[in-house]
Amino acid sequence: MRLPRMTFLFGVGFSLLAPSVASAQSTGTGGIAGVIRDATGAVLPGVTVEAASPALIEKVRTVVSDHEGQYKIVDLRPGTYGVTFTLPGFSTVKREGIELTTGFTATVNADLKVGSIEETITVTTASPVVDIQNVRTQNVLSRDELDALPSAKSVPALGALTVAVSPTGTGGSGQDVGGNKGEQYAGLVVHGSRQQDGRFLYDGMRFNMTVTDGGGASKHYFVNQNDVQEIVLETAGIGADTDAGGVVVNVVPKTGGNDFRGNVTVTGVNDNFQSSNLNDDLRRRNLTNTAKVKRIYDAGAGYGGPLRKDKLWFYTAHRWWGSQDSRRGVSTT
Repeated sequence: MRLPRMTFLFGVGFSLLAPSVASAQSTGTGGIAGVIRDATGAVLPGVTVEAASPALIEKVRTVVSDHEGQYKIVDLRPGTYGVTFTLPGFSTVKREGIELTTGFTATVNADLKVGSIEETITVTTASPVVDIQNVRTQNVLSRDELDALPSAKSVPALGALTVAVSPTGTGGSGQDVGGNKGEQYAGLVVHGSRQQDGRFLYDGMRFNMTVTDGGGASKHYFVNQNDVQEIVLETAGIGADTDAGGVVVNVVPKTGGNDFRGNVTVTGVNDNFQSSNLNDDLRRRNLTNTAKVKRIYDAGAGYGGPLRKDKLWFYTAHRWWGSQDSRRGVSTT
């Protein structure tokens, strides 16, 4: 059996990132929010708050706290951030090492004390892990996790890595075990939902195949993992901007940066790596062969960097893959 390759944006990806400021948090970004107070506990309006990260093409995003001492910085790309709070007549406070993932709003509060402008207090603590700004339930699979976990990184694998989520309709090729089926098209369900209610997004753009009940059933286009920074699965508390209540999978692509970086991945397997449980008893029952991998291969590369530092980045990714297997009881001659 041969699994057909389908060409789409993810087979050959090329993205350009130019500086922009959004008015709200998008499906591929996160945020930082909190309250600023003085030593007596009174709120401080007019505090300048700067979020800095290599993930931002403009390097720094700035807002000012409101009359209740609250601030919120939205539309931040995933990455590690440092947050600086400044107000004339008060010591400057810095919070470092804030890990931000897609769809997550990190709560970062600050207490400023009266002091000289030259005085800076740097606070290094654990990054916030609880989002008290949003009610959604989601599982964020980072690039490091996707590379480290022994999975095929296909849709069924995403279901296996997320609590309460199950794959459906795995392309008619049977259950994937440790990646022995290669890439597969499938749907995902959770908490009794239908596979038709699922949605697959690429940086917020829907890419379900437009078949079977409006295109909600399964993903027929395949993602180039060389182009992936994070994969986010939303399973509950999904926002009103989504038109269904099933599992929402959003692929967050890489965007390049101020340094030139790239990666190359090559994997492959054939029937020499697979054992067989075919014995004389099964042969007497007219079973001539068992399900077997013929070959699975996947090769790809990605590369990105600045066309103009702090102004324009690029990232391109390419992939060539395929898989073949045989069905039990079917002659391969």
